[in-house]
Amino acid sequence: MISVIIPAKDAEATLGMCLSALGQQDGLQWGQDYEVILVDDGSADRTAEIAESFPTQVIRQPNAGPATARNRGVQCARGSVLAFTDADCVPSPDWLIMLTQPFKDAEVVGVKGAYLTKQEGLVPRFVQLEYEYKDARMHRLPSIDFIDTFSAAYRKEVFLQNGGFDETFKNPAVEDIEFSFRLARKGYRMVFMPSATVFHQHDRDLKEYLHRKYKIGFWGAYMLRWTSERFLRDTHTAPTQRIEIILMALLLVCLPFIAIWPAYASLAFLAMLVVFLLVTSPFQAFIARRDGRVLPIASLMLLARAGALGVGLLSGFLLPPRARTKNLPCQSLTVRVAKRALDVIAGTLGLALSSPLIAISALAIRLDSRGPMIFKQERAGAFGQPFTIYKLRSMVDGAELMAPALSSMSSPKGPTFKIPNDPRITRVGRILRRWSLDELPQFWNVLRGDMSLVGPRPEVLHLVEQYTDEQRQRLAVKPGLTGPVQVNGRDCLDFDERFQLELDYLRHYSLLRDLQILAKTLSIVISGQGLV
Repeated sequence: MISVIIPAKDAEATLGMCLSALGQQDGLQWGQDYEVILVDDGSADRTAEIAESFPTQVIRQPNAGPATARNRGVQCARGSVLAFTDADCVPSPDWLIMLTQPFKDAEVVGVKGAYLTKQEGLVPRFVQLEYEYKDARMHRLPSIDFIDTFSAAYRKEVFLQNGGFDETFKNPAVEDIEFSFRLARKGYRMVFMPSATVFHQHDRDLKEYLHRKYKIGFWGAYMLRWTSERFLRDTHTAPTQRIEIILMALLLVCLPFIAIWPAYASLAFLAMLVVFLLVTSPFQAFIARRDGRVLPIASLMLLARAGALGVGLLSGFLLPPRARTKNLPCQSLTVRVAKRALDVIAGTLGLALSSPLIAISALAIRLDSRGPMIFKQERAGAFGQPFTIYKLRSMVDGAELMAPALSSMSSPKGPTFKIPNDPRITRVGRILRRWSLDELPQFWNVLRGDMSLVGPRPEVLHLVEQYTDEQRQRLAVKPGLTGPVQVNGRDCLDFDERFQLELDYLRHYSLLRDLQILAKTLSIVISGQGLV
C-alpha cells in the first residue's frame, strides 16, 4: 500500500485535476494499491467538498501550514511508503510507479521526482528550465540530499523515526527540504527519479517569481541555522548560484557611488556585470539549447533571482522568525569554519612533525612482515559518505579476510568489531598501537577534509549499514583522529556506552571541548596507553 498525501489550502481551482490524474495511475488501483489522503489546511473555499467527490480520505484542520498538514496525513496513512504531491500538481499516469520503483533497493529511503509544465509564457518556461538545469545535475549523482514534496516519497518507518516535517515552518517555503537535509545528515540514501513527473503551474509573471524567491531566501536563512553544513553546497543548487547572489550584492553597492565617482563606480559596476554574465553563462547556454525563445529574458531573470534570494536571506538572518526547531543542534557556520581552520593548521603541523616517525615505522613494518606499509580502507565519513582512511599497517596482510572467522571473539556489543589481544596484530603493530603511531598518516585525511582532529571515530561501511536510526546521529559530523570515546575508556566500553559519549559530544559541542579532548589525547599518547 502506498499512501498519497496532499496538503491543500483554497485549492478548488486545481484540486480536481490533481485528483483525477491520481485516479488514472497506470497498473495501480485506487483503494487497493494506494490511498489518497487530503488534508484541508483551513480552506475558505470548496477544497474539502471537491476532495470528498473522489474516494479520498479528507482531514480538516485549522490553518497551520503545509508541514503540519503533511504530518497530520501521515498519522492516518496505512501505507509503508508515503508519497507526497501538491494540490496544484497533476501527476503523470506513471507517476506512482516511477516514484516508488527505487524502493526496490533496500538502502533507499527517499525519492525525488521532477516538474513539467504546459505553460507557454516566457516566465514559466524560464522557471521550467531552472528546474531542468538543476535536475540534469542531480541525475548524475548516485544519491541526493535535497527533496521537495511536489513529487516525493519516503519510507514511512524512517519518516516517523525522524519526526516528520518541522512544523516550526508555518509558511510553505523550505520545510520539506529541511527534512531531507536532516536525513542526509544521518547518511541515509535518497535518489532522484526524473521519470516521476508532475505537471505544475509555475510563476506566471516576474512579480510572482520574485515573491517566491524572496520567501525561499527568508526561510532558507532560518533553515540554515540548523543545517549549516548545507550553507555552501547541496545537490540541488548549483554552486554558481551562491556566487550570483554575492555579485548581485556588489552590483547594488556600486550604484550609490556612481553619483559620487561616476567613472570609477561605473567601471566597477560594468566589471561586476560582466563577471555575473560569465558566471551564469553555463545556464544561459543550457537555455539556448533547450528553448532559445527564453534567452532574451534570461539575464534579467537571473539578476532578479539573485536579488530576491539575497534580500530574502538578509531579511532572514537579520529578522529571523521567533520559532525554534526541536531538532538536534548542529555546529554553526562560524564554528565549522573555525574547526576547519584548526584542522588545517594542526594537521599540517602534525604531518610535518610526524613524517620522520612515519618513515621509520614504515621501514620497521616492511622488515617485520610481508605486505604494504600503509593500510587503506573504506570508512564512513560525514553524512555516511565513504572515504579512504590511511593507517600504518599494524596487522598481518589480508587481516580483513580473516575477520568473519574471528567475529565470535568480538567483545563490544552492537555494530562494531573489536577483539581483545587480536591475533592478527604483528609484533611491530603492537608497538605502533601502544603509542598510537599507526594513526599518524590520518593527518593526511584531516588535511584532505575527510576527517577532523576531533569527532566520532570513522566506522567501516558494512557496520554502518547495521546502525539504527538513532545511531546514525554519529554521522552528522566528520569523523575524528581522536574523540570523546578515545579519552574515556576506549575498548573497555561497549557500543551503547560509546554512542552515548558521542551523542553527548554532538549535543554539547564547543571548540573548547575539542581542545580539551586534544590535550587529554596527548597525555594518553605520551603515557603509552594508545587510543584504539
